[in-house]
Amino acid sequence: MSTVPSAGNVEVFKARTNKWFAWLAWAVAAVGLVVTVASAGVAALPTTAPLLLLALLGWQFFWMPAVVVHDGGVTLENPFRSVLVPWAALVHVDTRYALTLVTAERSYAAWAAPAPGIWGGRNARPEDLHGLPDTSYGPGRSVRPGDLKTTDSGQAAQLVRTRWRDLVESGALDTGDGAAGLVRPRWAVVAGDLLLLAASYWAVAAA
Repeated sequence: MSTVPSAGNVEVFKARTNKWFAWLAWAVAAVGLVVTVASAGVAALPTTAPLLLLALLGWQFFWMPAVVVHDGGVTLENPFRSVLVPWAALVHVDTRYALTLVTAERSYAAWAAPAPGIWGGRNARPEDLHGLPDTSYGPGRSVRPGDLKTTDSGQAAQLVRTRWRDLVESGALDTGDGAAGLVRPRWAVVAGDLLLLAASYWAVAAA
């Protein structure tokens, strides 16, 4: 379940490539189901648990993950948990390995916005370095590869930093008040993973 409140001004970031991986997983699962039923009949459906697990993982790891920026803060929709970081709790936005929201107590990484890695800045253009929120720049106006506009982490970070900056400049909040993020594990999804994993083991063992 998402922790995003029913509020306005919602912006959602999802990595484009993740959607392609999700569709690929679903396509493989669908073809496998059709072939299984066509060759062995409906009675063979219990043996398709590995295909169902593949479809679930495609949704869980590629389609569902998102960074949601809204009036209440930033919500990270990750595969195994949803994390709400209120604006007042946010003290730093990092992009070293992925978009990471840092609070006074701990930090939370976004599955949907990984950093590009050591070679991520090789194809950067001059325009990619301009127009970023001030907190994106390091010493000498340097920019990490993970902050570039063309990267997943950079695009998500720009959404977060821009909204955060506007709120601070308007005097609408005080940052670093010591509040913590609200973490909600996805127990139903975990249960589905375990159930289909056990069913897949049974299907393979019985084959």
